[in-house]
Amino acid sequence: MTFTRRLMMAVAVTALCGFAAEAKADIKFGVAAEPYAPFTSKDPSGKWVGWEIDLMEAVCAQMKEKCELVEVAWDGIIPALTAKQIDVIWSSMSITAERKKTIEFTTMYYNTPSAIIGTKNGDTDITPDHLAGKTIGVQVATTHQRYAEKYFSAKSTVKSYQTQDEANNDLAAGRLDYVQADNSALKDFLNTDQGTACCEMKGQAPEDIEILGEGVGGGIRKEDTELKAKLDAAIHALAKAGEIQKITEKYEKLNGEIILPKE
Repeated sequence: MTFTRRLMMAVAVTALCGFAAEAKADIKFGVAAEPYAPFTSKDPSGKWVGWEIDLMEAVCAQMKEKCELVEVAWDGIIPALTAKQIDVIWSSMSITAERKKTIEFTTMYYNTPSAIIGTKNGDTDITPDHLAGKTIGVQVATTHQRYAEKYFSAKSTVKSYQTQDEANNDLAAGRLDYVQADNSALKDFLNTDQGTACCEMKGQAPEDIEILGEGVGGGIRKEDTELKAKLDAAIHALAKAGEIQKITEKYEKLNGEIILPKE
């Protein structure tokens, strides 16, 4: 074998090894395919945008990792993680004791209370007795569904939807009386032309940490301790540097509406 041929083979092997190392370094961030503005949604060109997308990009830059965004149906996002189709759930998933039985979480990167909206009538009583006989819409497989079923299902009808948009649209169309979801996401809907015309904020759901959780974090597999450490370090570094606050300032509707991680 000539020197030139050996050199070419060595270069090829090095390139292949470098490609494998680069591919292995990729971290797949799973985002629910259903829009959840202002955290995750698609712009007219089909590009994913939103507060969580900006934070994901900042976290990946902080870790110096190449990351990939993968769309996954919300009700299949934990199975996708455990099946190793994705490495991180990055989709406004609340950290709850129930979910911790299956997966682990990063440190909290934002928190927002659960709230209830309904048709405009000035009535802000959201006690279970007052909502008796009413229909409440929630997104399937969410903490809000579990909360509504625990507190309202004995006297009211709880109807689940695949996406938050579907629930909001049915409320606007008069097919629902109320909708429960994250306060910040519901306020985003109320600021749209459709939301402004039909609906109003009724109030925040009384806190239940067991169901509603400790805030939102990135979901990861229990065995991925190294990845958790890297993600936690990146989130803390961005919080300390004020970068998460800067991202939040880009979204006027979120200013003062969400709790950010402490340094």
